[in-house]
Amino acid sequence: MIVFCHCSVGRRIICNSAFVLCVWDTIAEDMDSEVPNSPLPKAGKPEYQPVSRRPIADGFRRTAHAAVRVCLKYEIHPDAISYLSIVAAAIAAVCFWQAGPRPWLLILGPAFCYARLWCNMLDGMVALASGKASWRGEILNDLPDRMSDVLIFVGVAHSDFNSVISGYWAAIFALLTAYVGLFGQAVGVQREFSGLMSKPWRMVTLHVGAWITLGLIWWGNGQIHWGKLTVLDWTCVVVIVGCIQTIWIRLARIMRALRLKASNPGKG
Repeated sequence: MIVFCHCSVGRRIICNSAFVLCVWDTIAEDMDSEVPNSPLPKAGKPEYQPVSRRPIADGFRRTAHAAVRVCLKYEIHPDAISYLSIVAAAIAAVCFWQAGPRPWLLILGPAFCYARLWCNMLDGMVALASGKASWRGEILNDLPDRMSDVLIFVGVAHSDFNSVISGYWAAIFALLTAYVGLFGQAVGVQREFSGLMSKPWRMVTLHVGAWITLGLIWWGNGQIHWGKLTVLDWTCVVVIVGCIQTIWIRLARIMRALRLKASNPGKG
């Protein structure tokens, strides 16, 4: 019965994700048909420039330079890379979900979380380098991100090392954090990526919690509880608290930018 329930959860996650992507593709294609076609800009420089881009460390960005060249050579569309990030997140979710009888999957789970981040970076780099950056691409870049957050934390929630409640609350606050970050762009100021628990740091926090859990299983007599919570429960608590701080910081910076814009209408 337990195995059946777990399989049902996995099928629902995958089916719901596929349904959302199919609906989005249909909507996006309909919207594209209403926009006049224009020739691609010369020398690979896109006419459209993203309104805001997440700051990424140069060292991490350099790891994708060769991949960008390959994608340009074989004309791999950035949308395909965006979809690949969901695949990486789904594999990470399955690794956390099935790690109970196979603790070594706690090594692979965080690795696929980082693969998800890498794909999130690569799709934007390919879009800019190929001249395919667009408003549609910005939306498609964000939608898989939000799906990936949910998939990963739902996988954690249904693992044997975590309570369902803490995992789902971590997923909810991850979505809220990203949603608040978009507020600034929606109201005409900058999009916010600030705060302690932005997307990359959520994955890093989860990585640390997963590997501490694995270490305790292998070398700590399997004692993974601190008080009434497991290590991964505490990890989700850290994510939630960090998200609350991040939401506060982002809202404060957005409100400050709006006040500054209102006081200098000529510069808005």
